[in-house]
Amino acid sequence: MSSTDVAPRTSVPLSLFGRLAAVPLTGVITALVAIFVVSCFLSEHFLTPYNLTIMARTLAFVGLVTLGQALLLILGELDLSLGAIAGLCGVVGGILMVQFEWNPWIALVACLLLGTACGFLNGLLLVGLRLHSLVLTIGMAGVYGGANLVTTKGVAITGIPSEISFLGKGAPWGLPVPFMIMLGFLAIVSFLAFKTPFGRYVYAIGNNAAAAKMLGIRVDAIRVAVFALAGFLSALAGMLMVARLGTAQPSIGEAWVLPPIAASVIGGVATTGGVGSPIGAILGAAIIGIIENIIVLFGVSPYWQSVVSGAIVVLAISFDSVSRRYLRRED
Repeated sequence: MSSTDVAPRTSVPLSLFGRLAAVPLTGVITALVAIFVVSCFLSEHFLTPYNLTIMARTLAFVGLVTLGQALLLILGELDLSLGAIAGLCGVVGGILMVQFEWNPWIALVACLLLGTACGFLNGLLLVGLRLHSLVLTIGMAGVYGGANLVTTKGVAITGIPSEISFLGKGAPWGLPVPFMIMLGFLAIVSFLAFKTPFGRYVYAIGNNAAAAKMLGIRVDAIRVAVFALAGFLSALAGMLMVARLGTAQPSIGEAWVLPPIAASVIGGVATTGGVGSPIGAILGAAIIGIIENIIVLFGVSPYWQSVVSGAIVVLAISFDSVSRRYLRRED
């Protein structure tokens, strides 16, 4: 048998592997499935309906913030104040509903507008002062977090009306309402990213802001809009958590700083901008959620979750940086 007869047979698996590897989400989906399967063997409690519901609900809150952070990273920016925005909007919502006796739904809308305004302010300061988003949003996180503590004096606001409790506690057909809301916004954000001129502009700016500006794209306006959208999603996560807890805790959002960044990078969003997808970012958040859930099921102290989250951030960003340099060298 000649070598020419063998070549087509051996090239088929290789070409199939190459096609699979070329699909952007193949890596993160493979990792998610592998971690899920391993987790099923590690703990007999992992695959129970109760535990899966807990994971889905937890993913919803972090996932909403992750959607906003992923869009910002694709844009080439970063917002470390999103957790503080969620916390501020949560306590303001509690004050409006309990102390001022506003209609819960009006208070909810008002807080979503407040979160949007906070994000808008971040974007406006970014383009107006020409500051690096990392430096700016560290400062703004202090502003929003300080406003939270000044408003509440560190005391939780209790007595949240039961009318909105189903937004955080409901689980029709076994699916938590926050999870369904997150899936809805995942669809909306994905549509914006892939099917609209706005999304194309976001990717173009992330790839090369100067070139995008030369093409007539309103770079500053897009930046402000994405920051405002991220603020809206963070405020929604904060209000859903208030509905879940039945109280407006000043600590809401404190744990939503590093995980959304790590989730985005794990899901294929480049820290340099212009690459990635909201879907990949949510899959990355699911991976982190499963790892943290296994830690809890093993009875390890929950304080280790912060250690794990921080380590995942470092590893994800390091891997992203190394892979980008390798790809540039290959080109």
